[in-house]
Amino acid sequence: MLNWYAVHTHVQAEPVAVRHLERQHFVVYLPKHLKRRSHARRIETVQAPLFPRYLFVQIDTERSRWRAINSTVGVSHLVSFGGELSPVPFGVIEEIQACEDQRGLVDLHRRRPFKPGEKVRLLDGPLRDSIGLFECADDAMRVTILLDLLGRQVRVRMPMTAVAAVA
Repeated sequence: MLNWYAVHTHVQAEPVAVRHLERQHFVVYLPKHLKRRSHARRIETVQAPLFPRYLFVQIDTERSRWRAINSTVGVSHLVSFGGELSPVPFGVIEEIQACEDQRGLVDLHRRRPFKPGEKVRLLDGPLRDSIGLFECADDAMRVTILLDLLGRQVRVRMPMTAVAAVA
């Protein structure tokens, strides 16, 4: 039976590992997303692995020569626990693939819990129970909230888990 397994790669070697694993006829999945990156005073959006240093390979452990994966260029090792390969739980890869857009990129903001301008309540920190307006979310699952403080609107960034919709 074919299962998905996680492969740990060398630093920034995911594309190299994919190429070499595919040459060995393995089915490989490297989920990517769009990431904002600052470089030389310039902000750009680039494709990046969803899970840096990890990719997934489909293996039939009974029939394929899967041990060759550990010596593949770009690969550090197959993820295992106690010396036993550990398959990715059924449905996880399919769930990630279901979040891909038409370009094959995972849309991290597909399930945004709030709409711009929606009222939210802060759940943590010194501003707990303050009401603000949701502005946007970023790649790191942080949100920007507009709060009225001292007569002016102030932008506050915090983890998405620190805010809730106002009922």
